Amino acid sequence: MKANELRKREGFYGQKLIVLPKKVINDFLIKDAITKQIHITDIGYYPKAGFHYAERNAGIGQHIIIYCIEGFGWVEINKKRIEIGPSEFIVIPKNVPHKYGASENKPWTIYWIHFKGELSSYIVELILKNTENFQPNLSYNEQRIRLFDDIYHTLEMGYGSDALRYVSMTFSHFLSSLIYQKKFSSPDQQPQKNVIELTIGLMQRKIQTDVTLKELADFASLSVSHFSSVFKAKTGYSPIEYYNHLKIQHACQYLSFTDMSVKSVSVTLGIQDPYYFSRMFTRLMGVSPAGYRKKAK
Repeated sequence: MKANELRKREGFYGQKLIVLPKKVINDFLIKDAITKQIHITDIGYYPKAGFHYAERNAGIGQHIIIYCIEGFGWVEINKKRIEIGPSEFIVIPKNVPHKYGASENKPWTIYWIHFKGELSSYIVELILKNTENFQPNLSYNEQRIRLFDDIYHTLEMGYGSDALRYVSMTFSHFLSSLIYQKKFSSPDQQPQKNVIELTIGLMQRKIQTDVTLKELADFASLSVSHFSSVFKAKTGYSPIEYYNHLKIQHACQYLSFTDMSVKSVSVTLGIQDPYYFSRMFTRLMGVSPAGYRKKAK
């Protein structure tokens, strides 16, 4: 089989991927005073991504950052090919035709982010200000990787308003580390988790089953009514709605990375009625599960 026949957008062992629902983007991210300035729409990590390849002849509506920490790849922007290696990152402005791929011999390991917002184009200009090839060099920094992991983990825990604002501000810090490398530093802090964060952790552990509102309230040692009130005040969503967001997040990964049927994905996530699952998925993501899978492929 020829190499070009093995090309793929996703499907790499150990990969991570989150695509934020269109409903969350439209209902909150583009309206909130903080997140409308800069926000992530997609985020991922592809380790040793053999045969990784993407081609977008008209570009896309978000800016893209690809940060290579190991191996090699290439990016073609406006028909100009740029080789990418360890400790280098590439910025692809929105709506710019491009394609990219991993080296066949030593495929890259990359962190990548799609983002947009009112300040996004200006930030991209700052990043590219002193470069002519879209490719600033970037020394490896463990703190920068921790920022990425923090962003990913926060989104993995759901889309509460505080979480989304936190991600936006943390991403701004991440971007500043790209623009102002010499000034970049960050203390290693691990804040203690509160009861809502611990409850969200329980939701994650039970993502493939079903959890009741009373079970969540009991875990938090609060009455159902008080727990519901506190949870919504903290996240902007009711506990069950938030739990469903997490289920759909996992559903997106199953649809992107496996060949499981929509019904199997539904049952795996503890939702026995696949029609209910499809309606919920469509409402949150703005596309049916089958349509999402087709787009992802």
